[in-house]
Amino acid sequence: MMNAIRERKRLQIFGLMFPGAFWLVVFFALPLLVIFVISFMARDELGSPVPPFSLDNYQQAFDSLYLNLFLFSLWISLLTTVVTLLISFPVALYIARSPKRWRNILIFLVMIPFWTNFLVRTYALQFLMRANGPINTLLQGLGVIQEPISMLSTPVAVLIGLVYGELPFMILPLYASLEKFDWAMFEAAQDLGADMRRAFLRVMLPMTMPGVLAGSILVFVPSVGSYITVELMGGGKINMIGRVIASQFGVASNWPFGSAISLLLMVVVTIAALVYFRVGRGERMAL
Repeated sequence: MMNAIRERKRLQIFGLMFPGAFWLVVFFALPLLVIFVISFMARDELGSPVPPFSLDNYQQAFDSLYLNLFLFSLWISLLTTVVTLLISFPVALYIARSPKRWRNILIFLVMIPFWTNFLVRTYALQFLMRANGPINTLLQGLGVIQEPISMLSTPVAVLIGLVYGELPFMILPLYASLEKFDWAMFEAAQDLGADMRRAFLRVMLPMTMPGVLAGSILVFVPSVGSYITVELMGGGKINMIGRVIASQFGVASNWPFGSAISLLLMVVVTIAALVYFRVGRGERMAL
């Protein structure tokens, strides 16, 4: 009797897990396996992957040119994460401290950008920042500048585009942590002699660290492999690793090398995720 009940429970669990497992295997594991195999192959005259198998693609990926692109992509992504965090924390704090009747409205305003296609939003930002766009026109009208400022096709333009696109992904996790924060502990720290800065660093920041880490990983991971923002805001003059991967699968027709770079990028992203989970677990244990 007990064996029959256990068997029925196993079947129920299997039935619940099957759709998700099927989706992951067919649309994630199998394509990843194909990319893994292709990354060790050569290419023919048309760019299609063919034997023999070798490590040439990975050796090429560690060439100084591509290694510098990896480092540059990591730097821009890290800078994007920091800038996004500095902007998002006050916004999330303001929402969390607002009266309850206003919180849903403010969260709704934060989520509105998700209703618009990311490509359209990037084109809109590009329009605002171009030489004859509204920003330059306004600055010239106010007499701040005499000639239009070249804002596009620069690393700063790419950074602004990434921050603009990833901002909601930082605000929402931070708000979730700040909403649960016990403000009595902050006030207690001040009563015990801590100033505003020390109370923030010693009390609020550690207790809201899960939201900081979650938002950081949600911003950092897509920023590393970003393509659309780099292509549009960089104007073809700024190169990051996501753009290189796209060109290898497109114009260059070098699928084996593109696969190798993609897997290396995935390793970097996986390491970032592992660091997040490890640090997040350490913060929870400390609390």
